[in-house]
Amino acid sequence: MDVLSRARTFLPSGDEYVTEDALKNLRNYKYCSVDKSFLTKYLYRHYWEWAVTLFPRWMAPNLITLVGLSFEVFDVLLVLVIMPDLVGPGPGWLYFAFGIGMWLYSTFDNVDGKQARRTGSSSPLGELFDHGCDALNCTIAGIVEASAFACGISWQTVTIVFFTTMTFFFSTWEEYHTGVLYLGYVNGPTEILTLAVLACFASGIWGPEIWHVPAAKGLPGIGLLFPASWELMDAMLAITGVAMLFGHCLVCCWNVYAACKEKNRSFVATLPQLVQYVVFASSCYVWLSNTTTIFVNNHLVLFLVTAGTAFGRIVSKIILAHLTEMPFPSYTVQMVPLVVGAILARLGLFVPSTELLFLVLSCMFVVAAYLHWALVVIERFCEFLGINCLSITPRKHREKAE
Repeated sequence: MDVLSRARTFLPSGDEYVTEDALKNLRNYKYCSVDKSFLTKYLYRHYWEWAVTLFPRWMAPNLITLVGLSFEVFDVLLVLVIMPDLVGPGPGWLYFAFGIGMWLYSTFDNVDGKQARRTGSSSPLGELFDHGCDALNCTIAGIVEASAFACGISWQTVTIVFFTTMTFFFSTWEEYHTGVLYLGYVNGPTEILTLAVLACFASGIWGPEIWHVPAAKGLPGIGLLFPASWELMDAMLAITGVAMLFGHCLVCCWNVYAACKEKNRSFVATLPQLVQYVVFASSCYVWLSNTTTIFVNNHLVLFLVTAGTAFGRIVSKIILAHLTEMPFPSYTVQMVPLVVGAILARLGLFVPSTELLFLVLSCMFVVAAYLHWALVVIERFCEFLGINCLSITPRKHREKAE
């Protein structure tokens, strides 16, 4: 038995990730979404319908999604090379690159579905692949935006990433129960992303220091409501947090409650499903509150990539459960390094060298585990549906698989 074969005996099988019975439920798949955004209705919809015509018909929707994500990954690489402290200031063009990368990601993310309908290649794999990339991008875009705001290796950066992951988790939890991807009149992928792009451009024109003036100066009138020591950035995060709680999280809860009532199910029984995100966020907070090296030695990006990959697995499993009509997943093994790291940090058992080693090993583990899960699940979807992931399968092959 070769090394690869031995390794496979220790890894979960494809049936452990998604069973044959679960795959059969893919035949019931029907994508459903509601977008209330006025920007989408009156502006972006027309832009996306034009943009999709720029893509060749042979280009698979999932390939469009992956290329779109690569723009954001490239921006993070620019951060690491040019502005690793996440403060700078960097050259003006860098902030425009951040904004353009976000815009291109958004464009490709909205065009992929239109390309699927245009080429007749829509499938459940498309939704899993699209939302999976979106989940990873929560952390990636958070790092880029924090760099554009010159938040540095600080709790401000952590808060930005926390906001992106929390809103995405609630949306995914909501879609699992309602069967509908609901985007409100003001939503993250449209209005908030537009503001983020404009903020990047503003940093490129006037410099990122504009976000760090006193709140009273940056927000005339209402700025006086905040502590005198607060910067404009602090006030913006506080306002965003309140808006996120009341304008998004509670709305998701109400929609889940309405769906449960319609189906004669217990809404209270769904609330424990939120615990895994509480554990995820709490573990990150406890670890960072007691770290010996992450802040002082500039390892925050490494930590966020580790936590963000674990988060990507958490929500991707929920999406998979939604598509295959499986029970709501309440645990993923990639949470273990975060929980263990939090405990070790809280007990004071880390020194800078051992904490860095543990963080590096944790990152390697969660990335490897995520890639194995993703590749195996994608392969099983493709085999069952008779399609390819990154190329368009001729219709006759898809019909034969059905």
